[in-house]
Amino acid sequence: MTPTESASGPATRVPATWDRGWYRAAQRLDSPNFGPRPPGMAVDLVVLHSISLPPGEFGGMAVPQLFTNTLDWDEHPYFQQIRGLTVSAHFFIRRDGSLVQFVSCDDRAWHAGASCHQGRDNCNDYSIGIEFEGLEGGLFEPVQYRVASQLCAAIRGAYPIAQVLGHEHVAPGRKFDPGAGFDWQLLRRSLDWDPVFFRPKCKKIIRHVHVAGGRWRLLPATAAAPRGTAGMQDSCGHRRQNAAWVA
Repeated sequence: MTPTESASGPATRVPATWDRGWYRAAQRLDSPNFGPRPPGMAVDLVVLHSISLPPGEFGGMAVPQLFTNTLDWDEHPYFQQIRGLTVSAHFFIRRDGSLVQFVSCDDRAWHAGASCHQGRDNCNDYSIGIEFEGLEGGLFEPVQYRVASQLCAAIRGAYPIAQVLGHEHVAPGRKFDPGAGFDWQLLRRSLDWDPVFFRPKCKKIIRHVHVAGGRWRLLPATAAAPRGTAGMQDSCGHRRQNAAWVA
């Protein structure tokens, strides 16, 4: 996908930095969990997440194995709770600062699930997902912020990025990562970007979520659940009843 002109100026590819959506500074580990973006879709959002498997344990191979569908579900009792989950992110920043890429940024990774940004559903269509190794609500390592800053700058040099937000901002009430321990001010200062890049704007009320043609669809709170659906289903496949959230 060729970057387009953005409000901050033209976005141009740097051949030494990118190769068909793959960031040369990252270790490449291909995930099968991805798909094409909608034709002509501009990639203008970065979504930050936090993950650790099992929760609170760092440094192992469980996260890369999850994203590549090679996780042994019987290796740890917690894995039974996510058994069969098929997800991915574009990038994973470990606690030691090492960087892994699973999906080309030109393609659609499966990281945001049911989500909304500025009135647009399905954030996966137009976003790049970055996972920080860490516990939701916990603290992160200084080197992770340095790597994230370099990565975000490189992404903005190749795609017309308009905002960098957390999963909690595009799926509030359903997701809470990276959480209260994430230092947004540190990331903003290291990038030296205008604060507008880090302000969530979408305020649409969402009630029902269902899968239509393999894609997430979000409906206004006043809308009835479509025939054949029961309550809601989040990005992990968990059924929810009588729930509501602001997105």
